[in-house]
Amino acid sequence: MTAGTGADPRPLTGEPLSLDLLNTRWVQDGEPADLFAGAAGLSRVQGLALWLESAGLADRFRADAATLVHLLTAREALARAVADPADESARALLDAVLEHGRIRITFTAEGAGERAEFADPTWGPAWTAARGHLDLLGTAPDRIRVCASPTCGLHFHDVSLEGTRRWCGAACGDRDGAPRHNARTRER
Repeated sequence: MTAGTGADPRPLTGEPLSLDLLNTRWVQDGEPADLFAGAAGLSRVQGLALWLESAGLADRFRADAATLVHLLTAREALARAVADPADESARALLDAVLEHGRIRITFTAEGAGERAEFADPTWGPAWTAARGHLDLLGTAPDRIRVCASPTCGLHFHDVSLEGTRRWCGAACGDRDGAPRHNARTRER
């Protein structure tokens, strides 16, 4: 954790990078919260530093205003692409983010490798999140989900064996399921 940023206030962390970026916006006590817009009393740059740290990117990229602007662009592109994969403008916006980086094939002691390169490193986290989304689409596009709770909106990658997970895991299944369970129990 980056010094001075405090604990991560988000209810769900640890999802694949593109979904983790989407989850920097959430609903808390019925109100929208945004890690990059002052959630938990963090400044915008502190929220960015916290996210970079949690995403394992803090040693490669700086938490500064330019990086934040590019990351917000990527978050908007990803949100639109996940909401409607057929949206041409969302795909164009995501492509515009991807224009700022490339993969260089390398030869390592273990064999073939890859290294991401950026003409402008402030695009690095945004590009990395967008690239991560392409990886998810290439392996399991039907497993990219939005929590079934109408009051949540968090995103997750369903890695359950059956592929039937409906809730984000931030207690939403309990919140939504408990009233139905209690009603069924009372009927008996």
